[in-house]
Amino acid sequence: MSTARQQQSNTAGTMETPRPRALTILTVVTVVALVIGLYLALIYVPPEATQGEVQRLFYIHMPAFFGAFLAFGATVLGGIQYLRTRQIKWDTLAVAGVEVGLALAVVNLATGSVWARPIWNTWWTWDPRLTSAAVMALTYAAYLMLRAGIENPDTRRRFASVYGIIAIVTVIFTLVIIRIVPETLHPVVIGPSPVNAEGTFEATDNTALALLPNLVIWGALLPVTLMWHRIRLQNLAERVNARKMTVLGK
Repeated sequence: MSTARQQQSNTAGTMETPRPRALTILTVVTVVALVIGLYLALIYVPPEATQGEVQRLFYIHMPAFFGAFLAFGATVLGGIQYLRTRQIKWDTLAVAGVEVGLALAVVNLATGSVWARPIWNTWWTWDPRLTSAAVMALTYAAYLMLRAGIENPDTRRRFASVYGIIAIVTVIFTLVIIRIVPETLHPVVIGPSPVNAEGTFEATDNTALALLPNLVIWGALLPVTLMWHRIRLQNLAERVNARKMTVLGK
C-alpha cells in the first residue's frame, strides 16, 4: 500500500512543473506590498473628518474594483484569443480572470456594504452604482455556472469565450453609471460631482499616500499574481485530466 502511494505521489510530482522564479518573486513582493498597503490604509493615515474610521475602507473598496476590472479585461483578451486560435491557454487565462475578478468584486461589494451601514444607516440600498456592481458580480458568477453546465470541452470554451467578452459591458457600465445617472448616493471622487448627488468625500491628510499604493497593489499586483497562480493550477488540472483519460483508454 505504501509503495502504491509513493508511486502516485511521484506521478503527481512529475505532472507539476516547477514554479517560475519570477512568480515566486512576484508573490513575495505582492504579500509584502499588501501588508504595507493595509498598514497605510488602516493605521497610518488619519481618519476622515466626518466619516471617521470607517472611511478607511475606501482605500480597499475602490482599488479592489479596479483590480476586478483588470482581471475581467484579461477574460476578454483570453476569450478573443481563444476564438481566434483555439489554443487552450487563452481559455485558461479567461477562467483565471473571471475567478480572480469575481473575488475582488465581492471584496468591493462587501467593503461598500460595511461602509454604508454607519454612513447611510443601511447595509444595502438599490442605488444605481450598488445595483450595477451586484449585477456585474452575478453576471460573472453565471459565467462559472455556464462552464460547469457544458460537458463538451470545446463547446464549453467557445460559449464561455463569447460570454466573457460580452460580460465586460457590465463592468464598463458600473464604472460610468454615476456620470450618466444623476440619481445616485455615490460620490464622484474624481472630477465634478452631479449637482443632485448626495454624499461627499473630504480628503484627509496623506490620502494619496494610502490610496495610490493600494491602487497599484489591489489594482495590478494582486490580480496578476493570483491569476498566474490560478493559471498554473488550471494547467495542472488539465494534465491530470489528460492522464486520467489515458489510463481509462478514452
